[in-house]
Amino acid sequence: MVPKERLLTALEKGKPDRLPISVHQWQDYHLKYYLNGISALEAFQKFGMDAQIQYFGDVGQTALVDYDFNKFSTPEWQDEVTVIDSDPEHRVAYHAIQTPKGLLTYKTRGDRKTTWITEYMVKRDEDIELIDKYLPVGKLDLSPVRALYDKIGGDGILRGFVWGDQGGCWQHACCLMDVTELILRCVDKPDWVHRFLTILLKKKLRFIESMKGAKFDLVETGGGAGSSTVISPALHKEFCTPYDRKMHDALHDLGFKVVYHTCGGTKGIEELIVANGADASETLAPPSIGGNQEPWELKRKVGDRLALIGGLDQFNVLTAGPPEKIRQTVHTLFERVGQDGGYICSVSDHFFDTPVEHLQAMADAAKECVYR
Repeated sequence: MVPKERLLTALEKGKPDRLPISVHQWQDYHLKYYLNGISALEAFQKFGMDAQIQYFGDVGQTALVDYDFNKFSTPEWQDEVTVIDSDPEHRVAYHAIQTPKGLLTYKTRGDRKTTWITEYMVKRDEDIELIDKYLPVGKLDLSPVRALYDKIGGDGILRGFVWGDQGGCWQHACCLMDVTELILRCVDKPDWVHRFLTILLKKKLRFIESMKGAKFDLVETGGGAGSSTVISPALHKEFCTPYDRKMHDALHDLGFKVVYHTCGGTKGIEELIVANGADASETLAPPSIGGNQEPWELKRKVGDRLALIGGLDQFNVLTAGPPEKIRQTVHTLFERVGQDGGYICSVSDHFFDTPVEHLQAMADAAKECVYR
């Protein structure tokens, strides 16, 4: 099988020729400082892995680096960015968004590896109404999607993303408002939270309409803030599942498969991930990297109802090594999670200073895991 066939077979919950092996989003930092600036697709090819290439395009993310935010601006949503510190090791940017009915502001910080939000956009109850009325939602440009799909060819799959800072409505809201404040609002002002999520859902569904005809093999939704290491299963059931389901139904109507991203915390929400209609669950982060159950425990609970992606600790195993430990971990995941198929072994999440030889050891180990 070529990588594309291998990955798609696993996503169909079948058994490919061998264990698929991949990473979740190759980071520019690692490509630049460890792989001489090659592309993500070239990195997958270099190690003989099964490529998952993520296409974001202009999907309305606020915490971006070196981006022309004028592309987001409209006459009613003017995002003016002031760079407070341009040092690549501690970048600081201040955003002031002018709307006809008021001002919204937020700040970001970043280094060479990533960017994070330090001041959130939603500070007052009425701010969400400005988002509802004025925050623009663009349409997906199908041409670059088609070109990238053709470039990947048989070397892997192309993954898409739903408009916003995160794919899920709750998870997106947690990028616009401090998560602790939002959790408290779930108790004190649940109707307001539902209003907030409904605003974001409406915009996401509008973007999904523009995805018709896009050549995505898989579309990612969810996000880490919906993990059960962040919110309780009860909050997830009320404030994630109904909105997730509506998005997934819309994506399925267009023929897309959906992977629900939780960044690891799945204990107690296994049945909710099944109920939201996702085709696959990721990233199966083990307790050693911040998850709350082993990947095989999740597998035991969901059985063959979901394809699974992830499971390999990117720091304590992949980065720390040694290669024999990496090999043993891949074999354990194959035997305990992937024995019946429907599994893509993958790094649980982003890595940055991982030795090249450790990545090769991971890729080589997967080639030893053959289905009979």
